[in-house]
Amino acid sequence: MRHEPPPINRRRARDMRIDSTKAENMLWQEIRDRRLEGFKYRRQMPLQNYILDFVCFDAKLIIEVDGGQHAQSRSDAVRDAFFRSQGFRILRFWNDDVVRGLDGVILTIRDELRNPGE
Repeated sequence: MRHEPPPINRRRARDMRIDSTKAENMLWQEIRDRRLEGFKYRRQMPLQNYILDFVCFDAKLIIEVDGGQHAQSRSDAVRDAFFRSQGFRILRFWNDDVVRGLDGVILTIRDELRNPGE
C-alpha cells in the first residue's frame, strides 16, 4: 500500500507529531524503537488521505488514540472499514484509557500482536 500522500497531509501529520496529546506521547514512549514485541511503529502517518495515529505495517495494525470528538464518529467508521478492507486490524483507545491504564492498553496491543485474526 505504497503511495505519496498529498503535501497538505504531510504537513498536518508533521504538525500532529509536534503537538501530540499526552495520551499519544505516553503510548509512543512504550511502542517506539521496537520496544513492544520488536515491531516497528510509525506515528501520525499519512496514508490514503487519512492520518493514522500509529501504524505497524509488518503486523498490519493501526492504533488510534481518540478524544471525545470521536464518539460515534461516522467518518471513523468509514475509515476503519476502508483499512479493514485493505487487511489492517484496528485498535481504538480513549485518551483517558491510555492515561489512566497504560499497562492495560499495552497488554491489549501485545495480545493483538501475538494472536492475529482471533
